[in-house]
Amino acid sequence: ALAPRCGWVLPGLEQRLAVPAAVSPATARPYAAAVAKAAKKDAKRSRQEKAKEAAKEKPLPRRRPLMSKPVDDVYLTWLYRRPSYGLEQAVGMLKRFQELDFTHPKQFVYINVFLDMALQKKKKVDPFSSGVALPHRFTDEVNKVLVFTENEQEAEVAREHGAAIVGGVELIKWILEDEIQADFYVAVPAIIPKLIPLRNKLKKKYPSTRRNSLGSDIPRMVQFFRECHEYSVEDESVIKTRIARLDMPTEHIIANLKTIIQDICTFKPSNFDPIVQRLVIRSSTSEGLLLNLDGILPQVEKAEEKEEEDAADEDQQKPVQESVST
Repeated sequence: ALAPRCGWVLPGLEQRLAVPAAVSPATARPYAAAVAKAAKKDAKRSRQEKAKEAAKEKPLPRRRPLMSKPVDDVYLTWLYRRPSYGLEQAVGMLKRFQELDFTHPKQFVYINVFLDMALQKKKKVDPFSSGVALPHRFTDEVNKVLVFTENEQEAEVAREHGAAIVGGVELIKWILEDEIQADFYVAVPAIIPKLIPLRNKLKKKYPSTRRNSLGSDIPRMVQFFRECHEYSVEDESVIKTRIARLDMPTEHIIANLKTIIQDICTFKPSNFDPIVQRLVIRSSTSEGLLLNLDGILPQVEKAEEKEEEDAADEDQQKPVQESVST
C-alpha cells in the first residue's frame, strides 16, 4: 500500500540514476599513491641513465705527470715526486735538522715501514710481532721476562740471569686473572703441555720455537728477551718503531736499521715480492725522509740469480771440455 504507483518518479531520482557512481576519496587514495610512486621511480631511473651516459661521453681529466726535481727553492710539493735519499745521506740530514732547529740532541730516531702482506691468490701474511737483538743498544730499559719451569735448578739459573718471575703451573691462575704480567714469556719443553690454558690469553707471546722463547738454554733466552727490541705490525700493514738515538754514530744507526729490516723480511717467503714496500726515517722533531731501498733489503733474489747464472755457465762449459777431451 505504501509503494508508489507505476510510472511515478520521485523528484531528483532520475538525475541520480543518470550520473555514474563516483569513487570515494578513501578508495582512490592507494591507487593514486601507487601511480605516483611508479612515476617517481621511472623519473629517477631515467635521470640515472642519463647521468651514466653523460659520464661515459665526458672525457676523463688528464692529470699532469709529476716532475722529478724542482728547480727553485720554493715550489708546490704536489707537482713533484717525493724525493728519496740514501740511508747515510738521510741520517746526515736528520742530524743537520737537529742542529738548525736547536732541538734535543739525544732524541729518538724512528722508522715507518710500509709492508706488502699479499701472498698467492687471496692469502696474506698475518700481522706479526717480533723481538730482535740490536747490535747497538740505545736505551737502558730492560724487559720483564717470566720463565716457566718446574725444575729447581733451572729456576735458580733463570733467577741468576735476571728473570723477573720464575714458576710452574701455579702461575697460570695469576696470569689468567691479570695478577701477573710480563713483557716476554719463556718456557722449557717439559712444561709446555701444561701451559695450553694460556694459549688464548698470551696469544703471540705464548712460548714457541718460532719466537725462540721455547728451549732448554735458559741463560741465552733470558738475556735475549731482557735486552731485545720488540716491534709489531699496526693497521695490518705498517710498522712504527724507534731504532736509535740521534746522537749515536751514523754507522750505529744504520746497523740497527738494517738489523730490523732483515728480521722483518723473514716473515715473507723470498719467492714473493719484497715485504718492505716503502721506508721512512725521521727523528722526534723532524719531517719524514723517504729512503732508497737499494742496499737495505736482503739480497736474496740477486744471490739466487747469480747461482742460476753460474749453473748455466757450467752447463755451457761442459760440452766444450768434452769436445776438447775427445
